[in-house]
Amino acid sequence: MSSNLYKNRTLSGIDLANYTTDQLKVLVRNTLKRKIHGISFSPYVEGQGPGTEITEQQIRERLEIIAPYVNWVRTFSCTEGNEKIPAIAKELGLNTFVGVWLDEDMENNELELANAVKLAKSGLVGLLGVGNEVMLREELTQEQLVGYIERAKEACPGVDVGYVDAYFLFENYPLVADACDVIFSNCYPFWEGYPAEHSLVYMKEMYRRAIRAGNGKKVIISETGWPNLGSAERQAMPSYENAIRYFVNAYQWAEQEDVEIFYFSSFDEDWKVADEGDVGAYWGLWDKDGVPKYV
Repeated sequence: MSSNLYKNRTLSGIDLANYTTDQLKVLVRNTLKRKIHGISFSPYVEGQGPGTEITEQQIRERLEIIAPYVNWVRTFSCTEGNEKIPAIAKELGLNTFVGVWLDEDMENNELELANAVKLAKSGLVGLLGVGNEVMLREELTQEQLVGYIERAKEACPGVDVGYVDAYFLFENYPLVADACDVIFSNCYPFWEGYPAEHSLVYMKEMYRRAIRAGNGKKVIISETGWPNLGSAERQAMPSYENAIRYFVNAYQWAEQEDVEIFYFSSFDEDWKVADEGDVGAYWGLWDKDGVPKYV
């Protein structure tokens, strides 16, 4: 198939089954040129990670790489310099889904929430995610988490507030789902060991389960992706072919069904190896040096 036949087409309705890797690369390039809905953004470079104080210059340099290709960026914290991201993103024409990092450090939780409220009152928050996988890590009780969500809603009128976690945890913790204005659902067929050829079907089911758990509330896929290198997770194999095909399949579905996806992630990050093994370093659409991987 000549690339001229599909270089300007959207993904909706295209049969991708027989596409070669080179043809998929063209589709990735064109999808990014049209801009994807959103991406998980971390400003860290090699040798950095949580605990590193991030400068405005570094944030700007990293955001400028991805800004032409996305409409929204998702942040994970409002401390250690991450609270500077929304203002810089706005300068670059980006919307922000701001994350409040919560864990067992109650003092830092208060600082995270206070900084998020300041950002919201400054008009820099499009969406607010209070907590990320806190229930998955079992670091707070359901009641504690709901308390933070309710405080954020009261302090940030006009901003949709929700919580980020795996889709099934909204089924397990209905009080959390009830407290959210919007459900932010992480959907990872890879981490559940599903083979790449069945991954899109399974992600659709994850999304539907999140909708049911939220009793019809809006659901945004806050994370999904596929690594291109590293160790397998049961039947889920990291590879360049699987990663690029997962991206294209995900956005074909997103265009067909008008699903909002924040892809994970912007850049490869070495620091994640400590928590996730070797595969943790290879989830980016760009590598650790900011070079695009799939175009």
